[in-house]
Amino acid sequence: AYLLFSNMERLAKIVNNPRYPVQFIYAGKAHPADKQGQDLIKRIYEVSKQPEFIGKIIFLENYGMEMAKSLIRGVDVWLNTPTRLMEASGTSGEKAVMNGVVNFSVLDGWWAEGYKPGAGWAIKEESTYSGEQFQDELDAETIYSTLEEEIIPAYYDTNWNGVSPRWVAYIKNTIANIAPYFTMKRQLDEYYEKFYNKLFERGERIKQNNFELAKTLSNWKRRVARLWKDIIVIKLEFPGSDHPALRQGETFNAEVTLDIGELSPEDIGLEVLFGRKTNGTVDKLLFKNEMNLQVIDQHTVKFSCQIPINQAGVYDFSFRLFPKHPLLPHRQDFRLVKFL
Repeated sequence: AYLLFSNMERLAKIVNNPRYPVQFIYAGKAHPADKQGQDLIKRIYEVSKQPEFIGKIIFLENYGMEMAKSLIRGVDVWLNTPTRLMEASGTSGEKAVMNGVVNFSVLDGWWAEGYKPGAGWAIKEESTYSGEQFQDELDAETIYSTLEEEIIPAYYDTNWNGVSPRWVAYIKNTIANIAPYFTMKRQLDEYYEKFYNKLFERGERIKQNNFELAKTLSNWKRRVARLWKDIIVIKLEFPGSDHPALRQGETFNAEVTLDIGELSPEDIGLEVLFGRKTNGTVDKLLFKNEMNLQVIDQHTVKFSCQIPINQAGVYDFSFRLFPKHPLLPHRQDFRLVKFL
């Protein structure tokens, strides 16, 4: 609401356009200890009583389930503009799409997964400015412009029958392309596919032959844990400080030679982590890439990688050693790790 109220003159023009009238409806309650929430409701109420906004900005008191049902059935756009990374979920927007209501929100909470072009509108997730005031001004401009140039024209672009084919397309896309992915059926299907069935099958395998696989994996873990500290770096070869930046089209080459002691080459893996460096700090992990293994002799292995650089810049990287076994369901099942 604060973003929408940041330019009252522009907001007044939007809601009082005689050709394309717009109405904003607010409802909700603030916890007794939530002073900010109470202040926000007070601000909405004050704006709704200003002459130019009477009947255009509306606050409904005594919000509850019955009122929510009426609101969800009756509105055309579900506007949700929380501060980035502060939205817990935004489940009211999920309920809205089940009723064909089109969402307009920051790409946070559920909308970060739910948004589809042609089935609503979005304010991008990443901030453009570090300063909150400048970012709020940009977000407010985005809201006003999207309303004026996209949402309102699409709604009022009606045919001879008084129906907007463009708006109906948004509704159909919302129901067809978003709603099915936020149902309990989808959730249960995904749980069965990703977790329940796999865990059941793994459990059945482990129980076979008097838990033979479980014993094999347990013995392997004890052996690797005992020998993990004996891994020694013999040689590290990678672009050093004389190559502060990498150019597009270049290849990042690195080789790591290890003495693995009594471990087997199949017991370990090595990956390179690549991050983007800004002002001397890695601000984003770009990707991780498992390196190629070459066995030198019984106790010595060499890992290598050749990574094409698709975007020029200053990068930082690290090498991470981890245990490997075909019976491990995932890396977190055996959380040994060593950074080189």
